[in-house]
Amino acid sequence: MDRISHLAQLDGHTVWDIIIIGGGATGLGIALDAATRGYRTLLLEARDFAKGTSSRSTKLLHGGVRYLAQGNIDLVMEALRERGRLAQNAPHLFHKQPFIIPCRSTCDAAYYTAGLWLYDRLAGKRGIGRTRYLGGSEARRRMSAVKSERLAAAVCYFDGQFDDARLAVSLAQTVADHGGTVLNYCAVTALQKDASGNVCGVRCRDELNGKEYQLSAKCVVNAAGAFADQVLAWDTPAAAPRILLSQGIHLVLDGGFLPGTDALMVPKTSDGRVLFAIPWHGKLLAGTTDTAVPAADYEPQPLPEEIRFILDTLSEYLNRAPTLADVKSVFVGLRPLVKPANAAQSSKEVSRSHVVEVSASGLVNIFGGKWTTYRQMAQDGIDKAIAHGLLPAAPCRTENLPLHGAHGAKEGFGESRLSVYGGDAEQITALEQSDDKLAQRLHPDHPYTYAQVQWAVRHEAAQTLEDVLARRIRLLFLDAAAAIAAAPDTAAFIGTLAGWDETRVRRECENFVSLAKQYLPDIDENTPAN
Repeated sequence: MDRISHLAQLDGHTVWDIIIIGGGATGLGIALDAATRGYRTLLLEARDFAKGTSSRSTKLLHGGVRYLAQGNIDLVMEALRERGRLAQNAPHLFHKQPFIIPCRSTCDAAYYTAGLWLYDRLAGKRGIGRTRYLGGSEARRRMSAVKSERLAAAVCYFDGQFDDARLAVSLAQTVADHGGTVLNYCAVTALQKDASGNVCGVRCRDELNGKEYQLSAKCVVNAAGAFADQVLAWDTPAAAPRILLSQGIHLVLDGGFLPGTDALMVPKTSDGRVLFAIPWHGKLLAGTTDTAVPAADYEPQPLPEEIRFILDTLSEYLNRAPTLADVKSVFVGLRPLVKPANAAQSSKEVSRSHVVEVSASGLVNIFGGKWTTYRQMAQDGIDKAIAHGLLPAAPCRTENLPLHGAHGAKEGFGESRLSVYGGDAEQITALEQSDDKLAQRLHPDHPYTYAQVQWAVRHEAAQTLEDVLARRIRLLFLDAAAAIAAAPDTAAFIGTLAGWDETRVRRECENFVSLAKQYLPDIDENTPAN
């Protein structure tokens, strides 16, 4: 996946079949669906792939136990079906994760066991594990880090785990493998309309060299996620906003706070949400909150009370209470929820379902949704475009389509440090064996090597130091202080690969360090939780 060759294609085509605005989960899914149906496909992302919400999830592919409790059976069944498809199509990026719900009484455990039995049944043949009731002794053995008074009994169930930014990269590579064109750092600046007022293309700008383009298309899709209302306003300035934004934060701690392979799930926190504490890349990922925010931002900031809330909730369950000093990284994602008709409805009550709408001018808008259902969202979006005569009819081909890396994958997600690369892992291993520098670690406490950096720059369209340390490898999200320490040498190494001069290397390092400091909590220990 070479950005230079993809960028050159903007000068050669007269009319694209489809142009997709947005390079997160939704946009990448649509681009893959379109390319595999045979359409001339172009995806444009203003920043990096998955720079926004799509790299900041709870790393779960799940039907949604909370949605089951709310009675949203259709959404649960759809998500469980899609979870099963992704487990099949991207085994190198999917992991079956056991979750344990601690219960103060056997009655509570029986209640959750019954509900999760239904969860398993809804998954049908695509189920990934059977729910089990755990007696007190077994629960305390498996969850030795949890306070014993919380473990009169427990329930174990299974859901899917993944690496969101790595899945985004795999999707972009798969689009390219099937002849589609994907470009990061290429911002759409306006829609183009014909004399009848119909959308017929876009204007865009290469954010790296400033060159501007006018591109024609039969179909334009607004898949901008949290920024979808901005694109909608270009089409219809008077349109009412369709997105309700809510932010959720995640804290990363040392894995020793919850040793073992089991994740902790708290089914009802004091704010009515579910809280997860999940092993992830050797660390413990804890979240999430639900706080309404007024506007979209690529780098939303955690509120002190959100951080305090997660730490306090964990302290109610864990024998060893985490403090601010234990937080390795804190990151924030925005949920682009479909605005409900009931304005009084809180964000945690709003459905995570997606909606596809076609405006009077022919702009296809996709609102809402979540990572688990990205493939179904894409299919629905393209099918809607076909139904409105914007694209010629062609069948969807993604239900059983292996993603890039699936062929030749010898391990599942998390089985080795290179498992997320699937079939490409052997080439990275060969690089490490060919050169001592490439085998060297970026930081002594983490397994990432310079071979992975080289691979990201040459094969995964990484354009900046941040692209590499935040999304091609996940060091920023796992340990912000380590990422800061690794930044100068990594920037210099990328500079030798990309031809950066000393000024560019210094600027990349300074920009990244400034950003990474925002991933380190800096609040008063006495800040109260909300």
